[in-house]
Amino acid sequence: MNELNTPHSDSQTTRRDFLKKTSTAVVGGTLLGGLTIERAAHAAGSDLLKVALIGCGGRGSGAANQALNTYNCGPVKLVAMADAFRDQLDGSYNSLTKEQKDRVDVPEEHKFVGFDAYKKAIGLADVVILATPPGFRPSHFEEAVRQGKHVFMEKPVATDAPGVRRVLAAAEEAKKKGLKVGVGLQRHHQLGYLETLSRLHDGAIGDLVAMRCYWNGTTPWVKPRAELEKKYGRKLTEMEYQMRNWYYFVWICGDHIVEQHIHNLDVINWVKNGYPVRAHGMGGCEVRKGPDYGEIFDHHAVEFEYADGSRCFSQCRHINGCWSDVSEHVVGSKGKAYLSDGRWNISGGTTWQFRDKQERERYQQEHDDLFNAIRQDKPYNEAENGAKSSLTAILGRMATYCGKIVEWDAALESKISYFPKNLAWDAEMGVKPGADGLYPHAVPGKTVVV
Repeated sequence: MNELNTPHSDSQTTRRDFLKKTSTAVVGGTLLGGLTIERAAHAAGSDLLKVALIGCGGRGSGAANQALNTYNCGPVKLVAMADAFRDQLDGSYNSLTKEQKDRVDVPEEHKFVGFDAYKKAIGLADVVILATPPGFRPSHFEEAVRQGKHVFMEKPVATDAPGVRRVLAAAEEAKKKGLKVGVGLQRHHQLGYLETLSRLHDGAIGDLVAMRCYWNGTTPWVKPRAELEKKYGRKLTEMEYQMRNWYYFVWICGDHIVEQHIHNLDVINWVKNGYPVRAHGMGGCEVRKGPDYGEIFDHHAVEFEYADGSRCFSQCRHINGCWSDVSEHVVGSKGKAYLSDGRWNISGGTTWQFRDKQERERYQQEHDDLFNAIRQDKPYNEAENGAKSSLTAILGRMATYCGKIVEWDAALESKISYFPKNLAWDAEMGVKPGADGLYPHAVPGKTVVV
């Protein structure tokens, strides 16, 4: 996942001091003060933490590298890897071995391939990194919690309402077991965001009246079927093609409003210390059309309403050659705030700009925080907020797909699942190309979402 700006995170010491003042409010968007904590394996000690990587793509490899970089707080090793595709696993293993030679110990018998590979890898670890495409996240998180493992899972944590409900249930079980859970919404681990949100919650711009957030950018990667079949020297089944080109299918990606724009929507939820009650919007596929662009929209515009009547105006777009912006904005009764990586500021009655030097990169910081919580046995569970921010984005997708007002409760209770009924390479897929090679898109006014 690419972002338009690349900021750095704060040093651990500075951030720890700051969190002393904010830990009773929101950590990762979740209230942590009342959690029941049990002693967890390897907590409050310096024993070796064994890591398993589930999902060996670019983000998974990056997350594993960052987990291994927490060695200054205690020994850590990658001991198992799992992926649906052997070439993905091998590429990740070779890359990580070059970067982390002394901290990668994954013999051949600890490399697992296939749809059930995750179960075996999870069993060998203390900490599990879940970084497959997000459609698989609910089942993988359930299994990690069942086996009593600490978890770092990438966002979003689900692509539909049934998946969100599974994650919420597993999150409650993780709390009961005292397991630490991090979610890849890394803005919660950037000092610029933390300080700005603290000021907003302290009333720096008065009552929070309206918000807007954007992820307007260009089309990310695409893997054309013809190129994949040339590379592998054979025809691909529909399951394999959709998994290789996963960004463009709802069951596995959630659409880009879920996979990518979740970051901005999550910040707005953080601003509000809550989640929207309903949404309506519009969207479609205007420009990005073709057999290799699947079924997702290329633009969404959604108005989210919160319980106090305030609104968030949301945009996300994947169209090349257009205005691009990735940011969040808050309007208050006494001023306004601009939130974007490296450019956090408040204007109006209070004028302030974040200028502190940040020494830790944000993706690294979220792993530092998780591994410190594991070793010190501190309360740490971002799963509930991860699930509800995922549902916020899913709510937005529902609204644009159907063209109607969708209530939060109706979205959460939706029984519509996009996930395949069977996980097999020759499985019948819920969405398939037509005679012209194109996949069908949602039709506002006709598509049913709840």
